[in-house]
Amino acid sequence: MSLLKSLVGGALGFVVGGPLGAILGASLAYQLDNNTTPDSNTETSEAQMAFFVATFSVMGHVAKVNGRVCPEAISYANRVMAEMRLDASLRATAIDLFKQGKQVKFQLNHLLTQFYRACRHRHDLIERFLVIQLHIATVDGTLTSSEEAVLWHICNQLNISRFHYQRVKIQLLTQQYFYQQKAYSPQTRSTSSLTEAYKTLGLTPNASQSEVKQAYRRLMSQHHPDKLAAKGLSDEVMIRAKEKTQQISKAYQTIQQSDRA
Repeated sequence: MSLLKSLVGGALGFVVGGPLGAILGASLAYQLDNNTTPDSNTETSEAQMAFFVATFSVMGHVAKVNGRVCPEAISYANRVMAEMRLDASLRATAIDLFKQGKQVKFQLNHLLTQFYRACRHRHDLIERFLVIQLHIATVDGTLTSSEEAVLWHICNQLNISRFHYQRVKIQLLTQQYFYQQKAYSPQTRSTSSLTEAYKTLGLTPNASQSEVKQAYRRLMSQHHPDKLAAKGLSDEVMIRAKEKTQQISKAYQTIQQSDRA
């Protein structure tokens, strides 16, 4: 077993704790040992592994703080996985960590202590971690008192000042506001959005009204959560199905409004 494999397995199990931590540690260590070049800097490797574990497990905890995980949070978690370019196995590990964070008995303080111990000299990782947690808390467009409380608790554990937390939060909320304003501006809702609507239904702009209706009904029948629920699929699959039906419905409405214009 290589040095990196031993380090990652031990660090991951230590951060998460319990049997799950040991399993995840062995799984992630195996993937890294077979898919990456070993890093001679063991301190850097430990910090990266601690960041990986803390990021996804705490994301699950923050997403569930109001009692349920919203579809926007799931979408954002998937986006973070894509940005990290995780392969299928590491993606599965990230999902397991996210689920672990949602559990009532999740040991937030223990994990944050281990994360800070491994990353106290990596301010870039701590900053990135804070931005991700703030983003998943506000991804639905609101920041509740419960979410604010857990975010500030995280900052306390990581020695992040209130001033710095408020500055990062304001920057993020401002960015989200301007993005939403741009997304919903009249200039944005143009020919491109109509083309995207047809593409969502698997059609071209030359499609007839009859073809549009047929495609809409067929896709809604395939992806509707009520029909998939009987198959006993996971919560993540059901949430993605709900998102898909919303996209299909929005596309259909966009085309209908365009035809009436």
